[in-house]
Amino acid sequence: MKLSKKQIKDSMLLYAVTDRGRPVDKTLVMQSEEALKGGATFLQLREKELGHEAFLAEALELKELCKTYNVPFVINDNIDIAIACDADGVHVGQSDMAAGLVRNKIGKDKILGVSVQTVEQAVAAQECGADYLGVGAVFSTSSKDDADVLSHETLRSICRAVDIPVVAIGGINEQNLNLLANTGISGISVISAIFFAPDIEQATRELRSKTEDMLFIKKILTIAGSDCSGGAGIQADIKTITAHKMYAMSAITALTAQNTTGVYGVMDASPEFVSLQLDCIFKDIRPDAVKIGMVSNAEIIEVISSKLREYNAKNIVVDPVMISTSGSKLLCDDAIETLKKSLLPIGTVITPNIPEAEVLCGFEIKNASDMERAAAVISKLIPGAVLIKGGHLVNDACDLLYFDNKIQWLMGERIENENTHGTGCTLSSAIACELAEERSLYDSVSRAKTYITGALKAELNLGKGSGPLEHTYNIKL
Repeated sequence: MKLSKKQIKDSMLLYAVTDRGRPVDKTLVMQSEEALKGGATFLQLREKELGHEAFLAEALELKELCKTYNVPFVINDNIDIAIACDADGVHVGQSDMAAGLVRNKIGKDKILGVSVQTVEQAVAAQECGADYLGVGAVFSTSSKDDADVLSHETLRSICRAVDIPVVAIGGINEQNLNLLANTGISGISVISAIFFAPDIEQATRELRSKTEDMLFIKKILTIAGSDCSGGAGIQADIKTITAHKMYAMSAITALTAQNTTGVYGVMDASPEFVSLQLDCIFKDIRPDAVKIGMVSNAEIIEVISSKLREYNAKNIVVDPVMISTSGSKLLCDDAIETLKKSLLPIGTVITPNIPEAEVLCGFEIKNASDMERAAAVISKLIPGAVLIKGGHLVNDACDLLYFDNKIQWLMGERIENENTHGTGCTLSSAIACELAEERSLYDSVSRAKTYITGALKAELNLGKGSGPLEHTYNIKL
């Protein structure tokens, strides 16, 4: 039975193509098994030297090997061998039999891969029944001296033009792998990077890990104001996301003139420009999670809400920033109702501190019992979860997570550190990072609290007021 479209796409991650070049002390089957042990997800038998009988015997042996490792097995170019050994499919180039004829010959239940170098070739191959495309060479390669190196923009254009998986081929190794990030490929095809390595299994394992990191890096969008002093807002968010080894993107809602002693000026971006930023982000690099921080007027709030609904954004963390750590007011009075009606309801979780929760619930919060009562009131405004941060209470640093009428307390260690500039921004960004990893809401908040505890314990001491955190404490050598 033919693999599903998803199974074929998933199998493209590390597409290994056999080679007889090296090492000479191992058979091709031995080399292939080492690659499969190391995590190769697809195997193509590329054989130019053997006669029909020897080729078929080798193909039959490799087919059984791939069956053992549950990895698709295709034959390069030779359709007769592919049919004779009942391989999972065949891969052909532009100089071989036309893709449509190959499809007719192998039937609909076999995998068909086609090598292409242009958008026109890619679209034609898909229309003729190709299940995936090999595109390249993307770097110079010794296996095909006559192959022209494609620009990565061409690779990107091909990925956008078709609905089937694209695997990049040609000259790929650990050193240049990351240059293929954000091109839209589903995986990489390699020969020498695996089969010429002294330890094939180890080389495969390392290349697969790096490919997963390159392809599957989580992308986090922060929508917030800029802090020119670097401790809060966009700057704190980007540092936090980077410390979680994720890719940070930003839509800036305002420029602020602030430092550790206070906020001295705010210049809002226009709603139209915020909208344009969000369009540019979602149409190119879709985020896996979104953190929303400072939004200082109703028009910008409406734009953000509208765009996130339009793009069906997921894992949205709303930090309803109203008051800075230094006590400065950051949200206009007329925007609070818009925040409640438009922005808070789209949040997966909202993260008010005590003063912000008081604004939302309408009464003073003095203790844990008040926090529970406030969470119940705020939860009526939104379908998502409420996390009330208890840091403003003097006794501890325990937070209350309220969702689906259930109360969960997250105990926290109070760190004696006066430098807390940007703690709210940092925590909400860390939660977004954890949600992007598809962790539960409770685990996401718990892990984010652990991160911020470490950032406070690092005791960075900058500025004359309430200084910033050490966001990178966990990635320093």
